[in-house]
Amino acid sequence: MKMYGNWRSAAAFRVRIALNLKGIAYEEVFLDLDAGDQFKPDFLAINPQGAVPALFDGDGPPLTQSLAILDYLEETHPGTRLLPADPRARARARSLAQVVACDTHPLYVPRVRTFLMEHYGLPREKMLDFLRNAFTTGLRVLEQRLATESGTGRYCQGDAVSHADLCLISLWVGTGIFGIDTAPYPTVTRIAEDLLALDAVARAHPLRQPGAPAP
Repeated sequence: MKMYGNWRSAAAFRVRIALNLKGIAYEEVFLDLDAGDQFKPDFLAINPQGAVPALFDGDGPPLTQSLAILDYLEETHPGTRLLPADPRARARARSLAQVVACDTHPLYVPRVRTFLMEHYGLPREKMLDFLRNAFTTGLRVLEQRLATESGTGRYCQGDAVSHADLCLISLWVGTGIFGIDTAPYPTVTRIAEDLLALDAVARAHPLRQPGAPAP
């Protein structure tokens, strides 16, 4: 497989983890989002949205949108399951994943931050307030659900890693970058720390990818 990504992309991070957990060999082409590689004609021909990741598997057209890619990998490489077999548990894992991927992550992506500053004249500090609110809202919802719902185990859904965990950790790594206080979210913290200890997650970590700033 071949994936177009970027070191800091939370969405690419999710897919990278899934590929590692499933033992799927892949090549990642890293785009320089700051330089605008995602808006060049050759990449727009791959994904007109100008967003990563984009995954090629064989001769077919590219797959885009991280949750759709995760579902594709689950259906085509079921050896290591990343969704529960039970329909209700599977729905809960997807619901938790969507709290991040659908309701939280889209609010803080670079194109949204840039638009707010350039088109509405939002000062950088006000934009950062907006960004931090997105993070804390998502974390608060995850914490409440994970701390009170019976489906939570070692990970978000039971004791096996699922799509929900891939999304949780993709949100979590941004907390350090943007200075988000994580003390109010002990359940999220516990799960994130367990995930970061996994080799498949550690190898996929944004700061271990080409182009990432030196630690």
